[in-house]
Parts: sequence; C-alpha cells; structure tokens
Amino acid sequence: MRFVIVTGMSGAGKSSVLKMMEDIGFFCVDNLPIKLVKKFVKLIMQGNNEKVALGLDIRSGQSLEELDVVLRDLKNMGHPYEILFLDCSPEVLVKRYKETRRLHPLSQSGRVDKGIELERGKLDFLRKKADVIIDTSHLLIRELKTQIDGIYVEDKNFNNFMVMFLSFGFKYGIPADSDLVFDVRFLRNPYYISELKNMTGMDKEVREFVMDSEASMEFLNKLEDMLTFLIPHYISEGKNQLVISIGCTGGKHRSVTLTNEIAERMAGLGYGIKTEHRDIGKK
Repeated sequence: MRFVIVTGMSGAGKSSVLKMMEDIGFFCVDNLPIKLVKKFVKLIMQGNNEKVALGLDIRSGQSLEELDVVLRDLKNMGHPYEILFLDCSPEVLVKRYKETRRLHPLSQSGRVDKGIELERGKLDFLRKKADVIIDTSHLLIRELKTQIDGIYVEDKNFNNFMVMFLSFGFKYGIPADSDLVFDVRFLRNPYYISELKNMTGMDKEVREFVMDSEASMEFLNKLEDMLTFLIPHYISEGKNQLVISIGCTGGKHRSVTLTNEIAERMAGLGYGIKTEHRDIGKK
C-alpha cells in the first residue's frame, strides 16, 4: 500500500493536490486529528485501499507538535509512509490570501506575513522529513497536476529542485523574487532592425540574429558553467527553487532568446525546469 502524508504551507495548494490525488485513485482524508493518525493507519493497513493520502497541516494546532512522535512510532511499527510537502514563497502566499480575502490560520492580528512566518517555523520539521517538496510559487494548476501525475501515476523520479528561468525588461523593473539577475543589454538589439522590431525572441528570425554573435555564445557557455557549479551548493543549503532572471531593455528580444537557450541547455541535468517571459507581450 502507498501511504502519502500531504502537508505544507497554508495557501500552497494542499486542497488542490488532495483533489488531484483523489482523481488518480487515492483514498483521501483531510485534517484528521493527530491523536487519530495511528489508529487511522492501522485501519487502512487492514483494508483494501492500495493508495491513501492524508492531509495534515497547521490547522491541527498545538497537537501538530505531537506529529513528530507519531511519525517515529509509525516507522518503528513498520508502517511505511511518504511525505509530500507543498511550499510557496511568502510574497506569493500573501498575494493569494489578499486575492481570496481569507484569513491565515495563524494571523490573529490580521498580519498575513506574520502568520506565514510563524507557520513556516512550526512546519520546518515536516519539511526536513519530506520525500518530495514541490514549490508552487510559479506553477499553474495544470503544471502542478502534471507533477503529481508524474510522481504518483507514472512513478517518475522527482527532483525537488526547480529552476525558473525568467526573462524581463529592465524598463518594467527587476522581478522581486529573483535569486540571480543577468543583464544582456550588451548584445546587439534586434529592436533596431525594422523587420525584427515587432517580433520576439520566440521567432526564429530574432533567435538567429541574437545567437549569431560570439558574445552570445560565450555568455551562454559561462552562464551554463556557473549554474552547473552553483546549483548543487544551493541544494546542499536546503534551497529547493532558484529564480534566474535575464533582462534586456524591453524584455521581448534578447532576454527571451537567451532565457530559452539556457533553459534548453540545463534541461538535461535532471532538475525541474520552467521558463516564463514576463514582459514579452508589453509594448
């Protein structure tokens, strides 16, 4: 039997994931009191359910602190389990709570950011025990579903480290959640070529123009080499997502081309890769 404990930050998508898992054949239970977890496990072990998912989160209150002991007891009793931890950046969580106008479970004072900070500390022990960590900060629902299906239907090996390559235009500001920022305004600008001006880095003609440059190739080689070196060190420090922002003036030509190129190069290294072009549609 496959028994998965689904947990993580409030607002990171736990309810959505439980629905997805139910759709793929899991028997799902949400927000079970901690004191009943061991009894619940004994019952499902005696039943006919081959796949079970249990949602646990900060709503368990003070008893959440007892979960560490419960999990240790389950392991000693020979009951195997997996932990899926859903994470999300504080900025995105605050935005989600404002959009839904819901209160954070721990924000009694009304300050969502303080509640998020407190919750992260209380859930840290679960994050450290997690078999799979999915950061939903930049994931669409369909992308999250693809990851869930890959792990729990197709049994693919999941790499907890996600690299987001993000193109942007400096005229619209540097993305606030950037970990690393690179400026490619030193490259020739297709904007000043009349037939390329209204195209983007997604078009073959612009890509060929930008890449027909020794400087572009050298930049890509050096960036790939640096990221290959850096990412394992980020992972060893417990980081599970890296946002790499590449900017040009308007975010339509050079940055889009280089973002696509470096994402393609890094795709073969086994990390989760995602690309986004923030300003490609702006004038």
